[in-house]
Amino acid sequence: MGSCAVLEETLSEVAPLHIAFLLYPNLTQLDLTGPAQVLSRLGDVKLDLVAKTRDPVLTDAQFALLPTAAFAQVPRTDILCVPGGFGTVAAMEDETTLAWLRQVAGTAQWVTSVCTGALLLAAAGLLTGYRAACHWASRDQLAWFGAEPVAERVVFDRNRVSGGGVTAGIDFALTLTAAIRGEEHAKFVQLSLEYDPAPPFDSGSPERADAETVARYRAMVEKLAPGRAEKVRAIAERATRG
Repeated sequence: MGSCAVLEETLSEVAPLHIAFLLYPNLTQLDLTGPAQVLSRLGDVKLDLVAKTRDPVLTDAQFALLPTAAFAQVPRTDILCVPGGFGTVAAMEDETTLAWLRQVAGTAQWVTSVCTGALLLAAAGLLTGYRAACHWASRDQLAWFGAEPVAERVVFDRNRVSGGGVTAGIDFALTLTAAIRGEEHAKFVQLSLEYDPAPPFDSGSPERADAETVARYRAMVEKLAPGRAEKVRAIAERATRG
């Protein structure tokens, strides 16, 4: 029997869950697709990719994701998940997107993010007074919105759950799976996905990467998203004034 069939058999009586992932232009697809693969195995799940319209959304990997629903079609959800990416700042300035986040977060059981998706939640006023993780290069910016930045791969604070940068989304999703369905089920999902990281290089954090590599990364961000930090600070100042 395949792993998916075993999951269906072992979770035949669990409560159904609806999961909504936000889509917006230039998001980092792995922020979304990693957690989506894990959370799709919670059992009795309906998973939606939600955007302003049903038009394809281009990711920063230069391929598009197809929304399954528009904002108006998903007024509520059990689990809200917001990915990050180079399109985060533009999404933070889009009031329609922020309004939808506030609406669904109001009744969601879990309000979650991966990478700089935490900044989007913060811009919507949904992380004020909460501890949160974020990509290491943007983590300190959470404080501008009244959140508490935490240098951890996964952070729980009440019903807010956040993952660090990109690949941390898989850890985030497995940890959330354990909180919802129990540790044994999370271990089963981890095994079924053969999630057994053994990276070829010890360069996955700024503390372990060499200084030249860190500098190259910062230069790339400035090239692809010039003035990003200044724009985020300006958004935070407007948000806190309002």
